[in-house]
Amino acid sequence: MVGKYTVQIACDIGGTFTDLVAQVSDGQAHVRKVPSTPALPGAAVVTGLRQLLDDLGLAFSDITEVVHGTTVGSNIILQKRGGKTGLITTTGFRDVLEIGRIRTPTMFDVAWDKPSPLVPRRYRVEVAERMAANGEVVVPLDEESVIAAGSRLVKEGVETAAVCFLHSCINSEHERRAQALLRSAFPQLRVTASCDVLPEIKEYERTSTTVVNAYLLPGMQRYLESLAIELADAGMDAPILVIASSGGMMKIETAMEKPVFAVGSGPAGGVIGSMRLGREIDCLDAIAFDMGGTTAKASIIESGDVTITSEYEFRDGMSTPSRFIKGGGYMLKVPAIDIAEVGAGGGSIAWIDEGGLLQVGPISAGAEPGPVCYGLGNERPTVTDANVALGILNQDSLAGGSVLINAVSATTAIRRHIAEPLDLSLIEAAAGIRQIVNVAMARAIRSVTIERGRDPRHMTLFAFGGSGPAHAVDVAALLGISKVIIPVMSGVFSAVGMLGADVEHNFVENLFRPLERIKASDLMDVIERLRESGTERLQKDGFGEVDRQLQFSADLHYFGQSSELNVAFNPEDIEQGGLGSLSKAFHAAYLETYGYQNNEPVELVNIRLSAFGIRRHRVAFAEGQSGVTSGEVPESFRNVWFDSTRELISTVVYPRSAIERTEVRGPAILESYDTTIVVPPGCGAVTDKCGSVVISVPSELVGDTP
Repeated sequence: MVGKYTVQIACDIGGTFTDLVAQVSDGQAHVRKVPSTPALPGAAVVTGLRQLLDDLGLAFSDITEVVHGTTVGSNIILQKRGGKTGLITTTGFRDVLEIGRIRTPTMFDVAWDKPSPLVPRRYRVEVAERMAANGEVVVPLDEESVIAAGSRLVKEGVETAAVCFLHSCINSEHERRAQALLRSAFPQLRVTASCDVLPEIKEYERTSTTVVNAYLLPGMQRYLESLAIELADAGMDAPILVIASSGGMMKIETAMEKPVFAVGSGPAGGVIGSMRLGREIDCLDAIAFDMGGTTAKASIIESGDVTITSEYEFRDGMSTPSRFIKGGGYMLKVPAIDIAEVGAGGGSIAWIDEGGLLQVGPISAGAEPGPVCYGLGNERPTVTDANVALGILNQDSLAGGSVLINAVSATTAIRRHIAEPLDLSLIEAAAGIRQIVNVAMARAIRSVTIERGRDPRHMTLFAFGGSGPAHAVDVAALLGISKVIIPVMSGVFSAVGMLGADVEHNFVENLFRPLERIKASDLMDVIERLRESGTERLQKDGFGEVDRQLQFSADLHYFGQSSELNVAFNPEDIEQGGLGSLSKAFHAAYLETYGYQNNEPVELVNIRLSAFGIRRHRVAFAEGQSGVTSGEVPESFRNVWFDSTRELISTVVYPRSAIERTEVRGPAILESYDTTIVVPPGCGAVTDKCGSVVISVPSELVGDTP
């Protein structure tokens, strides 16, 4: 019996497993992994929580806070399971979604197919109204045409609608009136106005973001409402917070109203956790690498801070906020951690394409039925099956014995579907699967390092997720990285990271004009309005002055450019030194990002504010304490295949706790409840003050170029 303590819960719903972490005020963290339930995502949360609370001798009524990260939003887009959506827009702007940016992600790919708009053309309706760029009314709003548009959409069975009028970011009068008319006349229709979601210039970006929000509304609302009801029925009356794509938290009510801000919710927790842990151990430049059952994610941490982008495209294949590759997905212009995501996880299915080449992913076996070795009905080999065949994973069970492994089924599937068709041995086929997925993950890391002008060789790789520590050193070697850190509770680290997040609200105001023509007093007026909005919101959330933190930034570009760089600034510098400090910061950021700068005039586009409520009871990464002690295996030996030696080697298998007593030299395997850590030959592994496993990769394993 733990006793009566403050109990904070973090739950992370992944494609294969749902991870839960309980932080109890005695300093201990306790974890539980349960299979995800794709049809009813919240069911896994309730099931896992019940098991976790039973272990602790607690009840649902003892929970004081739930922090939730979810991939439900991203899965709705990927699987095209959103609500039937309509768009009501200004006359002449019906085809903004089709036109987009008039760009393709790959210039010479004649086989590329443009993603179908989330709103088919027949559900995009024009109404009579027009605002000028300065906010003056050119054509008054025709209210009858608004009602007619709503009636037409409702008759077509549309359940959610986006309202996007020209220049509503400057003057939202028409848009708000149309929203009120639609909600009054058609209460069954969910209505999203762009001025509530993205009050910024650029018609395509604003329209696309608002449409994605409307598309997600029915599914996310049903899911979050169902989760809240299930937890309440179980006896919980604690608040539920949802992790935003930017790594902050928002109330569940906000997430149900603006789900577009939570599309990247799941991966954000691990990056926040890496940032917090990096600060504790003075490792301020790092790569957060998260490999789960369905996807692998990568993001960089510089000078102890996460990298935030103001827009990204959600697409099949590798999804990344690239400034150069555009037009291949659905544009979301919202604050988000700069994360690259690729369909390469433990459950990714291996297959042979029409040209006879071995491919891995992006299709995943997920939680149902899962890898072949789980024995739940899948017959197609996955990355997990390959790791079982290679001896990397335990060939009897995983997750402390809760997941039984059938190694014979795994090897049979690899032989039948990969080895025999390609005339390979079992080991060659399994090794090929592993190497292909390693290269895919290294490519994702390159997209957030080399393609951003950053050298990964000067960074440390933080590896986590259920599958990440089993692949981390091989991926690091491909990138020239010599140091890998595996955090405590690495298999559930995204959930752990959520407990290290703060409440966050984002605000933006347009100020589109050349920097040299802006008065410092005008800019300070905008800053003060944003400051008042942020302070008021945090006060409503219950944060006092000492727990409030306001961070300002500006979107700037050279004259004539269509893309901006976001640059952080201190308002005091503007008050004391004018706008010169802002121009200097932009030139420096441009040089670091693109490798050059020029003498063109600088334009200011937006002023942004991120208002943080600092949580007093964030998880203490410095302690590195975990309640996971069960399920550790005794020391043993098994044959393991390593990329560096390309042969099976008799390898010692330790429980993870063994490394707390001594250095471990490779070849070695460290097993724990939540993950498996691979220490290849020639590598050494020790623990640091936070309990993380630190693996040193020798120079002979590290390539000369990333």
